[in-house]
Amino acid sequence: QVQLVETGGGLVQAGVSLRLSCAASGRTISGYALAWFRQAPGKEREFVASIGWSGGSTYADSVKGRFTISRDNAKNTVYLQMSSLKPEDTAVYYCAADSRPTKYDDSRSYDYWGQGTQVTVSS
Repeated sequence: QVQLVETGGGLVQAGVSLRLSCAASGRTISGYALAWFRQAPGKEREFVASIGWSGGSTYADSVKGRFTISRDNAKNTVYLQMSSLKPEDTAVYYCAADSRPTKYDDSRSYDYWGQGTQVTVSS
């Protein structure tokens, strides 16, 4: 079992940066693919970014060039650096982990989830 805890959310103004962290426990994450998803009120959960075992990453088009996902296996932590935030980035952000996700951008591929952290971007 892998337990995930997200931190770093908050209320910020548009244009600023924010870094989310997701600390894992229970198992080392070095053998897991990790991802960030988000869910805005009234909308379905959507893919944001993922990072594989070797460090290769993928991004949703809506965040490409603004967000960066990274991992520190020594700290058992995955990060999401968010820059140039927009009001439409407002959502609850979740981190997810799986040892063998079938599709990196599909939430159904991930077995382990954090409880989420709220990010609110004001205009």
